[in-house]
Amino acid sequence: MLHGDVKRGFWRGFRDGVPFIMVAVPFATMFGVVSVDAGLNVIETLAFSVVVIAGSAQFTALQLMTEQAPTIVVLASALMVNLRMAMYSASITPHLGALPIWKRACVAYMLIDQTYACSSLDYEKNPDQSVHEKLAYFFGVCVPMVPLWYLFTLVGAWVGTAIPAEMGLDFVLPIAFISMIAPALRTGPHRLAALVATVTALCFAGLPYNIGLVVASLAGMMAGAEWERRLTKEATA
Repeated sequence: MLHGDVKRGFWRGFRDGVPFIMVAVPFATMFGVVSVDAGLNVIETLAFSVVVIAGSAQFTALQLMTEQAPTIVVLASALMVNLRMAMYSASITPHLGALPIWKRACVAYMLIDQTYACSSLDYEKNPDQSVHEKLAYFFGVCVPMVPLWYLFTLVGAWVGTAIPAEMGLDFVLPIAFISMIAPALRTGPHRLAALVATVTALCFAGLPYNIGLVVASLAGMMAGAEWERRLTKEATA
């Protein structure tokens, strides 16, 4: 039987995670559809979501796979997209770092944008929580989202097999990226990073194997980080 505070933490996390269903369901479905259109079967599509569980990296890898990019380029690009997870991990370690390694492994697996954002805010608002309460909150956020990511990836794959190949679904990927990126452009550093990455990608579009995307990712991250550094320096001056 869970302790009362731990239970309350779990259900508070569950409540905070429920709104993200509106994001997880359509994107998982879309990923399933475009994966089948790209040539993956239903089992491969589901395995992709279960193993990677990172929407932006999955769409990035899938786009490059459809363009026949070398495996090393696909992996490097997906890792670039997911570099923010290293920062999430460093940020959340002071709160959950005391857990046994198997629990930390579960947290690492489910550490995505939504679980990190909700958890970091909750931990700041409730600094006196025990590590078990914090873990319960984290998993509470995961429960309404993660299983649905798997399920609707499967639904999208099944739907995708019913769509005639001649219809084409190439337009879905850029739309997906636009809808993922637009809400994130909240601050100056975010907007600068997006602008620099876009311009750099266009300038280096002629590089073989889509290496220009890797260059653009690095340029965008460096530009955004530098502006963020300057803002922080000014704020503490």
